[in-house]
Amino acid sequence: NPIFEHTSENKLSQIETDLMVTNLYFYYVQKVSGVDEKTTKSLEWLLPRKKVNYQVFSDSIYKKATINDDKKSKMFSQYYKLRDALHQYREIEKKGGWKTIEVREDFKSLKIGDSVGTVGQIRERLYITGDLKENSKSNICDSTLIASAKKFESHHGLTPKNTILPEHIAEMNIPVSDRIKTLIANMERCRWIDPELEKGKEYIEVNIPEFRLYLIRDGKIAFVSPVVVGKMMTQTVIFSGMMNNIVFSPYWNVPTSIINKEIKPGMAKNKNYLAQKNLEWNNGAVRQLPGKNNSLGLVKFLFPNSNNIYLHDTPAKSLFERENRAFSHGCVRVGKPRELAIELLKQDPSWTPERIDKAMHAGKENWVSLKKKIPVYIGYFTAWVDRDGNLNFYKDVYKRDESLIKLLTEE
Repeated sequence: NPIFEHTSENKLSQIETDLMVTNLYFYYVQKVSGVDEKTTKSLEWLLPRKKVNYQVFSDSIYKKATINDDKKSKMFSQYYKLRDALHQYREIEKKGGWKTIEVREDFKSLKIGDSVGTVGQIRERLYITGDLKENSKSNICDSTLIASAKKFESHHGLTPKNTILPEHIAEMNIPVSDRIKTLIANMERCRWIDPELEKGKEYIEVNIPEFRLYLIRDGKIAFVSPVVVGKMMTQTVIFSGMMNNIVFSPYWNVPTSIINKEIKPGMAKNKNYLAQKNLEWNNGAVRQLPGKNNSLGLVKFLFPNSNNIYLHDTPAKSLFERENRAFSHGCVRVGKPRELAIELLKQDPSWTPERIDKAMHAGKENWVSLKKKIPVYIGYFTAWVDRDGNLNFYKDVYKRDESLIKLLTEE
């Protein structure tokens, strides 16, 4: 309804009316923008915030005479996608949600051909959220059910399997009320994102709970790689930077904290510790020599920041096969570093894949400046609608959702 039309007798004075409308206006803008920047920083969210222009908001309201929340408006596009998902999940909740799938204590797995009552419960659960298109209500596990379970797994941060495991059922049993809270928390995070961000011609985005990196070019995904992020005690910081250099065959300058916690104790136990780890003293500090066993691998990608965080290769390739990939000291390890270097250096034709391979294995550090700096955004979303329209949920690896939900509830 129009908010500036006088449709009933107004018993307030003009001054009182103006003050009331002004207060309501500021309240509305603050709600649209989400919690204030001071609060988001206290939540360790350091990505650039959308700048709130109160005059632009007021001009648009007076022009339309309504508060119109259309999809061409002020918000990061993911907000609207999550809002649609929230509507869907609230409808599911109104209908009673889904029942808890009951399994025996000695349950190990379900495969094609198994016949048990649990199968019917799984069918019903997957049917409710659309992972299973038709519910035959059969208690026999068949290829259709396994395919639907794989779809569910792939959208919940799990590795799709040919069997249904206890951890899959545990994920299915998370109540719809909890999923709704997760959606609300991530919608709030979307309020903090400047919508101009996604209009960039080329940028890198890393979603910590998803353990994945995307290179976006002209609005489309140009490259995807699994990543390893910081563990709980050494969390990867949520922030942004401008990538300006790629370093082939890098030295690793060991942080003081690691020298004190790991290297000095190792040297005390083994006098050959430095040599065995390919380490050397360098002007009072410790660094690891270039090579395939270097902790940074064969290449690193720099975007200067006060957090000393960057992207890099790693010799510990097996970690990329795990579902939970929070193992680093805070930096982001890239599963496909060579391919990422090739993509980023397409801006410089002189850097062919062959030249990149040679530089990675040269054993001599080589810095390459990018002709165009590339924005890097490291975010934290436990619910995300992908470009194919699929809703994805991810584990809250840093336990951040609960505090945000509590904050929103208290408001």
